[in-house]
Amino acid sequence: QVQLVESGGGLVQAGGSLRLSCAASGTIVSINAMGWYRQAPGKQRELVARITSGGGTFYPDSVKGRFTISRDNAKNTVNLQMNDLKPEDTAVYYCNADLWPLASPKGNYWGQGTQVTVSS
Repeated sequence: QVQLVESGGGLVQAGGSLRLSCAASGTIVSINAMGWYRQAPGKQRELVARITSGGGTFYPDSVKGRFTISRDNAKNTVNLQMNDLKPEDTAVYYCNADLWPLASPKGNYWGQGTQVTVSS
């Protein structure tokens, strides 16, 4: 059974930094794109950062220049370095991956989420 497990959330003051990590466990044939999304109370889930298997990245303007996504294909992990955090970054952050498990068809998978709270 494939799982995405996040870690690294927490409480930080505005201007501070946090690093989120996500590890895909289970027997996996391949992983295509990986990404991070967030959802604040009362708002829709939104893309924060995305990285292809080849290392191409995408960021929305709201986090560009502050957040950096990276991945380790050998370890099936993806990280999100968040700098200069703002109160509006407060949300539950979710790891996401397009992957192909050995015993299942290709699909899109989500982690359970990790809370990030930025105080002003």
